[in-house]
Amino acid sequence: MKKNLSIIALCLLAIACSPKEYPNETIGIIPQPQVVNYTGDGVFNVAEATVSIDPKLDDASIGAVNCFAASLSKALGREVEPQGLLKTGIRFVLNTQYQPEQYTLEIKKDKLTITAATADGIKYGIASLAQLLPDAYFGASEGEQDWNLKEVFINDWPRFAYRGVHLDVSRHFFNVEVVKKYLDVIALHKVNRLHWHLTDDQGWRIEIKKYPRLTEVGSTREETMLLKNFKPYKGDGQPHGGYYTQDQIREVVDYAATLGITVVPEIDLPGHMVAALAAYPELGCTGGPYKVWTIWGVADDVLCPGKEVTFKFIEDVLDEVLDLFPSEYIHIGGDECPKVRWKDCPDCQARIAEVGLQNDSLHTAEQYLQNYVTERVQAYLNERGRKIIGWDEILEGKLAEGATIMSWRGPKGGIEAAKNGFDAIMTPGGPLYFDHYQSRQIDKEPFGIGGYCPIDSTYAFDPYKGIPQQAQKHILGVQANLWTEYIASEDHLFYMLLPRLDALSELQWCAPERKDFERFKKDLARILRIYDLKGYAYSRNIYGEPGLPGYTGPLGDAK
Repeated sequence: MKKNLSIIALCLLAIACSPKEYPNETIGIIPQPQVVNYTGDGVFNVAEATVSIDPKLDDASIGAVNCFAASLSKALGREVEPQGLLKTGIRFVLNTQYQPEQYTLEIKKDKLTITAATADGIKYGIASLAQLLPDAYFGASEGEQDWNLKEVFINDWPRFAYRGVHLDVSRHFFNVEVVKKYLDVIALHKVNRLHWHLTDDQGWRIEIKKYPRLTEVGSTREETMLLKNFKPYKGDGQPHGGYYTQDQIREVVDYAATLGITVVPEIDLPGHMVAALAAYPELGCTGGPYKVWTIWGVADDVLCPGKEVTFKFIEDVLDEVLDLFPSEYIHIGGDECPKVRWKDCPDCQARIAEVGLQNDSLHTAEQYLQNYVTERVQAYLNERGRKIIGWDEILEGKLAEGATIMSWRGPKGGIEAAKNGFDAIMTPGGPLYFDHYQSRQIDKEPFGIGGYCPIDSTYAFDPYKGIPQQAQKHILGVQANLWTEYIASEDHLFYMLLPRLDALSELQWCAPERKDFERFKKDLARILRIYDLKGYAYSRNIYGEPGLPGYTGPLGDAK
């Protein structure tokens, strides 16, 4: 009998999750839940409610509920202490038959129940509930607060398993507190990956104990280029530096985990390594001297794969990275790697001859040499239970099975990868590059790298376009990238992120049938109110109001 009941329950759950059933109701939550059904005319009063926890929930779920209860206590001005599961009040319940990231949020007159199979589901349920609560929950101390919630049933789950946002701290460094704020706001939108770009030509930001000069030398450049003033070059004369100790890295990774976010580190190789070469010039083809770059562009100097010491360096660095980051994926970059030094380097040419690389109609021997680097690094990480992600340039040549592609030069790389059986994450410039301008009125915008990425183009992007249906399973998800060449302040950073993050979240989470840009614009008003209460800068260009108030300088010194 129990077996039959279990089968019936699974069937009912499958019906509830069917992508063919989409009621037209909106709830004012971003990203819009998959199923919303208003079930009655009654209301539930949060202000007078208890909080109770199913004892079968795991420690991570209980921790998330405790954090919610603490925030609720502060907002209500009374202690809300979670207790054992009750029949009324705010209830958190385990149902192991749910999908891993699914949750339901059911509000009745006498109880509000969030049900999930995992801690992630519990956290997403709380994130949705938070958007329904009054301003006091987000810190407002004035104004009338309505704690009554309408009766409703929400059944929700994500469209994509990988939902990422990128943060570049190499070009401009942001301290731990800013990174935590960044994590807070992406968690509100049910993002589950932070792609943390930690190394580049302009700065090495992660402590590696075996190679202390990486941060002693490689973390600081002598100045920053003003605007795009290449000819003549003009710098600001101000040294820029900063790096994270290993303890700080662990602090960020642990904090992200409490929010349901996995931090994916990027150690860019074999190009974008001038900061490392400045610290250890023996790793380059010419032997230097090198200095940390102050300008933005692509450096000819890259790691020398002809020297075995280079691979010893890479493996040593990765060993310490693996100890800090539990992420299944390690991003190895692989983009924009010039081959000019390799052509003239005796060590590289000897390596090419040793492993039998040759020019052919598709690629040069030097391009295949980068393949050799990628394959060696991939094998090293695979042996340690990890997988690589690389930018779409790693497709050039012969890529080993099991690599994942990040398609940044438009969707083409992701399409090619999926057709050839490689997993891919869609992150093309244009709709998903948040360092690009949000408005055509660039004279009113903080100075930027260029490009144009309005919020509606992010919202409308189709990750499956051009991909045969049988290959769509290889599209793991979607990510937006935020590079910081011209972003030096916290306000400028959040201005570029918000509210395009909201559009991204609906792209990552919602079934296409649930997306509606006009509805989204209306729902956005609540989220912008939350940003005001939390003190986040954001763009109002969606309402025809470009520009960051108080912006004063070319590199983002917003006041």
